Amino acid sequence: MTDSARRRARVRAPELIGKGGWLNTGDRQYTLADLRGRIVVLDFWTFCCINCLHVLDELRELEDKHRDTLAVIGVHSPKFVHEADHRAVADAVERYGVAHPVLDDPELATWQQYAVRAWPTLVVIDPEGYVVAQHAGEGHVHAIERLVAELEAEHEAKGTLRRGDGPYVPPEPEPTTLRFPGKALLLPSGNVLVSDTTRHQLVELAEDTETVVRRLGSGARGFADGGPEEASFNEPQGLAFLDDGSVVVADTVNHALRRLDLATGEVTTLAGTGKQWRRGSATSGPAREVDLSSPWDVAVFGGTVWIAMAGVHQLWTYDPATRTVAVAAGTADEGLVDGPAAQAWFAQPSGLAATADRLWLADSESSALRWVDLDGRVHTAVGTGLFDFGHRDGAADQALLQHPLGVTALPDGSVAVADTYNHALRRYDPATGEVTTLATDLREPSDAVLAGADIVVVESARHRLTRLRLPEEAVRVEPAAHRTRRAATEVNPGGLRLDVVFRAPAGQKPDTRYGPSTRLLVSATPPELLLKGEGADPDLSRELELNPAVTEGVLHVSARAASCDDDPATAYPACHVHQQDWGIPLRLVPGGAARLPLVLAGREEAAPGRG
Repeated sequence: MTDSARRRARVRAPELIGKGGWLNTGDRQYTLADLRGRIVVLDFWTFCCINCLHVLDELRELEDKHRDTLAVIGVHSPKFVHEADHRAVADAVERYGVAHPVLDDPELATWQQYAVRAWPTLVVIDPEGYVVAQHAGEGHVHAIERLVAELEAEHEAKGTLRRGDGPYVPPEPEPTTLRFPGKALLLPSGNVLVSDTTRHQLVELAEDTETVVRRLGSGARGFADGGPEEASFNEPQGLAFLDDGSVVVADTVNHALRRLDLATGEVTTLAGTGKQWRRGSATSGPAREVDLSSPWDVAVFGGTVWIAMAGVHQLWTYDPATRTVAVAAGTADEGLVDGPAAQAWFAQPSGLAATADRLWLADSESSALRWVDLDGRVHTAVGTGLFDFGHRDGAADQALLQHPLGVTALPDGSVAVADTYNHALRRYDPATGEVTTLATDLREPSDAVLAGADIVVVESARHRLTRLRLPEEAVRVEPAAHRTRRAATEVNPGGLRLDVVFRAPAGQKPDTRYGPSTRLLVSATPPELLLKGEGADPDLSRELELNPAVTEGVLHVSARAASCDDDPATAYPACHVHQQDWGIPLRLVPGGAARLPLVLAGREEAAPGRG
């Protein structure tokens, strides 16, 4: 047995349970026993979560490289009510090109068995069925790659490694004109340009919004400039006009902005390197030299292109004149905080619409409609935070949305919101402060554009554009309010010890070149839940004091740790930043837990605790 194998505790992996069943397996239902002999990576994800989408992309190369020994299993664990719908999960698996089996766990049964507390979380199981590692957040695939190679060698020698085809069975492709379209743009001709996201193309449709005029892009996932047949995109989303009549495209998974010449179909790159922005990377500079992170939408406001940078919960700008990019608003912490641009918090901004004096934005993870004024201050029109959502009309301070992805400015000064997980088109009127419903029975609407007296809605999960006449009266719906589905963690009123578990991956050491390698930020909703322990500090352990008068709330924890390769022979070791944000629902009860462990990287020894 190797030294590293001796150091790993032997904890039996709990069974995989999900009421929704399996996807991408040809209808076969799997157990852990069926996977014995293979290295298994469980990816706990939910399809609203941008960090989860980043991990899906990170895993692709790992899956390809170790296809005969490794089985990646997605465990879909919903945050929003809509994400517990099996059909919606199946749509998401296709939409994001998930090329491994997925267990649909709408009741969070497997999530609870593995003591998972954050999206995304990766758990590694060895060929004998024991948990050997757990990582929360993104950016851990380099560490998992080392562990997989080590496990392959170890279990090959023991005779417990089984090679061969994995459990993945690809679904049959569907012959629709569009496949999960994202955003749309009305062209001067009256035609509509659509980002055909899952097919990695842009499609120009005639005025009837059905007839294909032309397709732009090869249709294969890639990052190449060139003519309409040679150029390639990677899940493109937002579209906006530049002053010269060309179109800027948010090429989301390429972490780039692209330019489309409508006359020739030529595609070039405006901004981004193709690499995802990480903590410590540049936040301004020449546009082609600065990394971006999942740009989801674009709009021209105040003479510059504003970017909904969903991957880092910020708004950035691109200046066509100087060809530079810069952060415009947001701290990169996830949440809902208004105020000056540099102090505001966003939560996965995914839709933009500009008027003369406001930049409207759909802040999807906080289920909020927000706006930026000409002075750069951020305001919230609808929405209260990360964990409250629903479908409720009325006064804006009481109204609820559910994960909106698009926003459209209307001629009367109001705005239409593509209320994606409510399958509805909503309207907010700043003059009255009221929210109403314009249309329902839309399947995951993600954007809308005005076309004369009509509004054309991108029905993403119906793979089509739907033309509606703007109604004079709103549709009436029964109000509904929800909170995040996760069961609250019962903790003792008073003292609570918070421990963020971080162990540098094998072959790495903490990066202390520029000071402390770790940072812990703690806050709460409501704020009065925390009597002591709020704020930032380098120590990953902290004593909190909870207010006994507040019986329920949410503890917000953001942890960061840096590590570098530990090899004296390497002149320039590779360094990595590990980061995760948690929102932990708490219930204060006598006799509850006095310690709250959260795993950033490594493993809490008492976590799965089975067998």
